[in-house]
Amino acid sequence: MAAHRKPRQRSLGGHTLRTAATLALAGAAGATAFDGTGHAEPDPTPAEVKAKVDKLYQEAEAATEKYNGAQEEATAAEGRLTALQDEAARKEARLNTAREALGTVAAAQYRSGGLDPAVQLALSDDPDRYLDGAAFVERAGDRQSAAVNGVQKQLREIEQLRGAARVELTSLKTRRTELRRHKETITGKLDAARRLLSRLTAAERSRMLTDTGDAAGGTRASRSSAGARATLQAPGSTTTAAPTSRAAAAVSYAYAKLGSPYVWGATGPNAFDCSGLVLAAYRSAGVSLPRTTYAQIDAGRRVSRSELLPGDLVFFYSGITHVGIYVGSGRMIHAPNPSAPVRVAPLDEMPYAGATRVV
Repeated sequence: MAAHRKPRQRSLGGHTLRTAATLALAGAAGATAFDGTGHAEPDPTPAEVKAKVDKLYQEAEAATEKYNGAQEEATAAEGRLTALQDEAARKEARLNTAREALGTVAAAQYRSGGLDPAVQLALSDDPDRYLDGAAFVERAGDRQSAAVNGVQKQLREIEQLRGAARVELTSLKTRRTELRRHKETITGKLDAARRLLSRLTAAERSRMLTDTGDAAGGTRASRSSAGARATLQAPGSTTTAAPTSRAAAAVSYAYAKLGSPYVWGATGPNAFDCSGLVLAAYRSAGVSLPRTTYAQIDAGRRVSRSELLPGDLVFFYSGITHVGIYVGSGRMIHAPNPSAPVRVAPLDEMPYAGATRVV
């Protein structure tokens, strides 16, 4: 029988090794082409960056107005809680005085050989047991009965105040949770916008700022005269004046703040968000307005776009998330976003939603 021999192992060398390497590299290149990991995404154009940034800023501003509303509610809840706690403390002080008086009666009764059950109840440390003790009150004398009834009433009032305080504390905790959530949303949107803007050159970012609205510096020179009169010349028309002195004062304030930075949640005097600028402008004129855009739109009389006069509040986006102060000639002063300071801009810069005349 012929012997069975094992085939000899041939080493990969020379032409064979080069062929294997070529095939391996070709396979790797093919896999890379199919899974798409070998090609970096092309940089977005400045127009694409602007569109994405504008959307992020609008979403951040919507969250900012929700933050402002939650902050306003939290402040109100905190005030109510403090008032309830103060009232409870005053009533507890009066209760302690009444209980001390009953204690004096109790001591005298004890020395004389007995302690009235109603007095025992009034001095009890268990309010629930005390409040259930009406039967004992009936067995007390007239004077003691009146004293015990008085303490009973005070205990009930204190318990009611404590219950109301617990409700306000729950409300305050809820508002604070909302504040944290809205703050995270805002900072996330603004960080994403900053990352996008960092991909542009300084010249491209500058063009983005001046493409919409008037540069703050361009209006600063004329703000003292135009702002003081609170009037602007509309093209082809007579001079448009603010309807009241308070509206004129609000417009003047807005002109004085041109170039101030946008800071979300800020109400001045050196930085503003959109509703914060409106709030501060009218506050300077002696008019109190709500904090948020969606409340400010209901703070006065609605007016049509054709009826606009300087000082009117103009609102934008379907969710009423942005506001400015109309100054005439189809323009407003507003706090746009973190990439642009307080400035004059055309109403057509954003989707128009409505207007309100405050005074």
